[in-house]
Amino acid sequence: MYIVSSYSLAIGLTFITMLCWGSWGNTQKLAARTWRYELFYWDYVIGVLLLSLIMGFTLGSNGSAGRSFIPDLMQVSASNFGSAFLGGIIFNASNILLSASISLAGMAVAFPVGVGLALVLGVIINYVGAPAGNPVTLFAGVMLIVVALLLNGNAYSRMNKGNKQASARKGLWIAIAAGILMSFFYRFVAAAVDLQNFEAPTPGMATPYTAVFIFALGMLFSNFFFNTLLMKKPFVGAPVGYREYFKGKLSTHAVGILGGLIWGIGTSLNYIASGKASPAISYALGQGATMVAAFWGVFIWKEFRGASKTVNYLIALMFLFFIAGLALIILAGNA
Repeated sequence: MYIVSSYSLAIGLTFITMLCWGSWGNTQKLAARTWRYELFYWDYVIGVLLLSLIMGFTLGSNGSAGRSFIPDLMQVSASNFGSAFLGGIIFNASNILLSASISLAGMAVAFPVGVGLALVLGVIINYVGAPAGNPVTLFAGVMLIVVALLLNGNAYSRMNKGNKQASARKGLWIAIAAGILMSFFYRFVAAAVDLQNFEAPTPGMATPYTAVFIFALGMLFSNFFFNTLLMKKPFVGAPVGYREYFKGKLSTHAVGILGGLIWGIGTSLNYIASGKASPAISYALGQGATMVAAFWGVFIWKEFRGASKTVNYLIALMFLFFIAGLALIILAGNA
């Protein structure tokens, strides 16, 4: 299988993760013109599973080091399989909530609040699970990102001052719930992988390619419960059934699958990089997706159109603090 050999390359892969994790939401915004997000999400999950298989049978099955995809999958222990599978379930619950928040409050709010909160809590959880890097520099970077989150929340409050729509308030609270849940998924998947030795993994443990596939299975199976429930009892709007899903155009389904492929690429590369960059740093840099998504929301989707000078000032400061925080996180891993 393909294995990352240097810290600089690992950091490069986490930046691709950042772009992918911060950009998949654009496909939901595109689909939302004609498609409920509950229906979009089915295609998204299918896309994630397809990407995990593609990675497993290509990068995960070629190369002179490590175990290839199928042999590795066959030898994974029940406990490690369950850990990665549970990671998929937890992520799916959180990401469905994030998708709901995007539909209610927009990308410029859902990602910085939900994913940003997941970044802060997730770094702590992953560092405790696998300490690596300079903790002072790492958590200083995390604190700068906390400041960026507070600035974003302040900007959103000012932008919606006097806005009594229940959907706007609900979107913000759903993003918070999504962030808390999302902070836990990464560690469960990483725990199933032998992070110390990708070349000759411990028997019973998984390679990153296999762990991501099992994770995707957890997403798919839990979706039959989580998303079915959401379709019957949506946060906003009337219930929607599977009949509407199968009436969707091929092009509409393709947009959702594309979203899953984009997110899946980022996730696979992040776990591949975690052997050199450590789970805490890989996760933190990947979750810099908050800044990428905020960029899409502010500059492409114009979610803060008509904002006051004060709000624009707060948004600019948010980007500056995010960038500074990410820079410190990179330095923490190279210290």
